[in-house]
Amino acid sequence: MNVTERFLKYVSFPTTSDEDSESVPSTARQKALGAYLTEELRALGMTDAAMDESGYVYATLPATSGCETLEPLGLIAHMDTSPAVSGENIRPSIVRYRGGPLPLENGDALRPEVYPSLARYVGEELIVTDGTTLLGADDKAGVAEIVTLCESLLADGTPHRRLAICFTPDEEIGRGTDHFSKDRFPARFAYTVDGGELGEIEYENFNAASARFVIHGRNIHPGSAKNKMKNAALLAAELIGMLPPAETPAHTEGYEGFYHVGYVNGNETTAEVRLIVRDHDRARFKERKHFLTRLSTYLNGVWGEGTFELTLEDSYYNMKEKITPHPHLIADAEDAMRAAGVEPLIVPIRGGTDGARLSYEGIPCPNLSTGGANFHGTHEFIPVFAMEKMVEVLRTLAAPKNGR
Repeated sequence: MNVTERFLKYVSFPTTSDEDSESVPSTARQKALGAYLTEELRALGMTDAAMDESGYVYATLPATSGCETLEPLGLIAHMDTSPAVSGENIRPSIVRYRGGPLPLENGDALRPEVYPSLARYVGEELIVTDGTTLLGADDKAGVAEIVTLCESLLADGTPHRRLAICFTPDEEIGRGTDHFSKDRFPARFAYTVDGGELGEIEYENFNAASARFVIHGRNIHPGSAKNKMKNAALLAAELIGMLPPAETPAHTEGYEGFYHVGYVNGNETTAEVRLIVRDHDRARFKERKHFLTRLSTYLNGVWGEGTFELTLEDSYYNMKEKITPHPHLIADAEDAMRAAGVEPLIVPIRGGTDGARLSYEGIPCPNLSTGGANFHGTHEFIPVFAMEKMVEVLRTLAAPKNGR
């Protein structure tokens, strides 16, 4: 099975994670893909492949003769897809992009004026959605590339170091390493294969926190509400209106941080607003959280103590400080990209990966591209050749290099 066939098989498994669920993993269907991957790895010859009770799939590929003393390499990807857009009944298509608008089955289209990177792929085969769901390249493309790497190394016997493989659940909701077992992962260094367009190498990511406001109102019949009603739905709107309007994802790029409102619900009595806070700089990240705390304090001063209830929780931190002491990780990734004919591009992650948390848990773990674009939306796509190139990149990383 080649990497494209593998990817198309994996996206047929609905694996949306659920941040409101307290189960592990957050959705049971992630385990269906995990069970399939476990059996697939075993069939390839990775006899120790297993899925644990938390839904993590672990496997190792032993080093070839003469490479046993080399540093093992860890490779990680996640099985879940974002809850932001439906991952049900994904219907991918492989199309040859001829330039201009790329029509989707539902009548929508990918337009180069919106997505300038499309210009790079004229003449290439792209895997796209039907316009009603996400595609799942984040991160089933990474899973497919890693499994295809293992299959190719087992088939041709190319010299390689020991590989430690892990496929995680619940990365999209920030829980991807909550139950990760270092005891089952015999590598001191790793890469997540969970990035965007081909060539990207990432070792800087946002510091991240989640914020949840619960707003307690007071409902009175509208006919007698004057000076009595405290409408929680309107107070939610007031809160959102006080966030800096230019500091949202739609108005920022590069290293610029943001506040992102991702959920609003409520009525006159109770309302809820959830948002995420992001900034690459640790000091500015702290300031952003402090701003939300001051905002809650101010609004409680206006509307009465206890009206606005704020819960702030850190999610992950910028992995840069954990990666920079190990520059060979970036140099090796750049060399592997060039060996595959791909120009490496160091970019900051405007998000986070399992690698960010693992880096703080003792496994420095930069992030490599999968080749895909427009993740978490109905305009997601991935070029076929990009997945094939990433398998080449991973082969080079697995090979002996300068005696290590």
